[in-house]
Amino acid sequence: MSGGQPAADCIFCRIARGEIPARKVYEDEDVIAFNDIQPQAPVHLLVIPRQHVASLYEAGAAQHAAFGKMLALAGTLARQAGAADGFRIIVNTGRVGHQEVYHVHMHILGGPDPLGPMLSRRKPA
Repeated sequence: MSGGQPAADCIFCRIARGEIPARKVYEDEDVIAFNDIQPQAPVHLLVIPRQHVASLYEAGAAQHAAFGKMLALAGTLARQAGAADGFRIIVNTGRVGHQEVYHVHMHILGGPDPLGPMLSRRKPA
């Protein structure tokens, strides 16, 4: 998928176009934030750029403003959703990074209790 081309069947592009409903918590001309439909923590928001960019591999200078805005909004959105004592941001990229939807998206995860380790620890072979 091309970084700048909207994908007709991309679920996040369809949310951005208003074709699929989402429980939005923020939106402007560049980004949209909404509740994840399969939350992995008490607070689990997704923040997406309106412009279709398949993954961080395809990101470039044209996305600086939107991606910067996504990060700058994270603290406010997390706090408003109930993550008052910290949160985690995850951007999965590619197969190894377990990216499931190929439209860049940032997960904001948090809640009243600690989230646990970022990755399970593997013992050296």
